[in-house]
Amino acid sequence: MMNKYSLIFFFLLLIVMLSACGEKYEGDFKYEVQDFSYTNQDGETINKSNDLDGKFWVADFIFTNCDTVCPPMTANMARLQTQLNEAGLDDVQLVSFSADPENDTQEALKQFGEEHQASFDNWDFLTGYEFDEIKEFSVKSFKSPLEEIADSDQLLHSVRFFLVSPEGNAIKMYDGRKPAEMELIVEDIQNMQ
Repeated sequence: MMNKYSLIFFFLLLIVMLSACGEKYEGDFKYEVQDFSYTNQDGETINKSNDLDGKFWVADFIFTNCDTVCPPMTANMARLQTQLNEAGLDDVQLVSFSADPENDTQEALKQFGEEHQASFDNWDFLTGYEFDEIKEFSVKSFKSPLEEIADSDQLLHSVRFFLVSPEGNAIKMYDGRKPAEMELIVEDIQNMQ
């Protein structure tokens, strides 16, 4: 009788220990980012599982004719790119998803990136999908709404930057409008490595 209980206890202990061996990177939440295959500013296909899995990456949602939050967010992403490079974290990828794929051509995204001093070495501006597809992707992957504003060419989208772990999960978010938040992203990545 005692052996039977010892064996049950051993297996329960083993299950608890194995369940603790899951995610290597922990954050404030864990949202699995859906796989995607979209086109960047240079016409190259960027696929999450082929190009981003195994790396830290930072995502945001912007559009080129945005006249409010997108320009400062993109300037802050450029600031983040510089800070990551200075910290020796140049393997971190940056991904800006267009919230307005109908108007954001590859050429428009490239020009927008250049206007904000983006280096395209590790920063992709993505398009090549329908609005409904990116809306669903934004909600499912980042729990972030994306809506068209009636009688306007503007969109309602998140102002957050999302840190995605090498395992493909969004684990932290930051206010993309605030330059000081870029330092926090760098620190968080350094502390997780």
